[in-house]
Amino acid sequence: MMKAIGAVLGGPVSLGGARAGRHPVRRGSRLVGTCEGAWWRRTDRQEVRRVVLAAKRYELAGRAPGRRGGPLGHVGLEVLELLANLVSFRSGRLEPAITYLMQRLKRSKDAVVRALAALREHGFLDWLRRHERVELVDGPGPRVRQVSNAYRLSLPPRAARLLGHLLSDPPLPEDVVQEREDRAAWLREHKAGLPLSELPLVEVDDDRLARVLGELGRAVEARTRAARSTQADRDQRRGDEVFS
Repeated sequence: MMKAIGAVLGGPVSLGGARAGRHPVRRGSRLVGTCEGAWWRRTDRQEVRRVVLAAKRYELAGRAPGRRGGPLGHVGLEVLELLANLVSFRSGRLEPAITYLMQRLKRSKDAVVRALAALREHGFLDWLRRHERVELVDGPGPRVRQVSNAYRLSLPPRAARLLGHLLSDPPLPEDVVQEREDRAAWLREHKAGLPLSELPLVEVDDDRLARVLGELGRAVEARTRAARSTQADRDQRRGDEVFS
């Protein structure tokens, strides 16, 4: 069991030679702000619910006869539910400190670390260790220090199979489907009739970008009108020359 805790905490590693040796960080730590963008991923409430429910079923399915706990343990489920409430659906950002988890769950550090290790071992959670640079006023720098992990929830296939069709969306009534199709057709027709100066106001969520694109659309429209006017003048002159 101590090996599992060691796998979560890792061993101290010095970065940057002697200057950083006095401020060790965990093995495999990455610099904050350089790794999370590709690590975190957008999610939604339904996906997070599926992860939590699958974990509960996985816990029951894996419980041995006569044992109170399964492969994740009741603290593991508590940690997972808390993480599910903390994750940002828009960005997937999830970075609570272990001390925060301890305080919220009123569990010891040992219990929380064991729970994190179990969740990771069975595929419900993964993380990146991180560190940050620290500028010190009393000596040469920068040095580094450990900060909270970047966590990511996941749903292992063997646990997803325990859900079956649970939480899947029921089919919509036919009248609702038809109404949505009619509205989508109207919206496509409406957009097709908009000038370039107004189309960004419908297509682009960012108001500032929409205004910029609208100005660009107006410039294109003005150039197009000028080109057509010039061509019309040329055609008129040619006609006058033919009949003169």
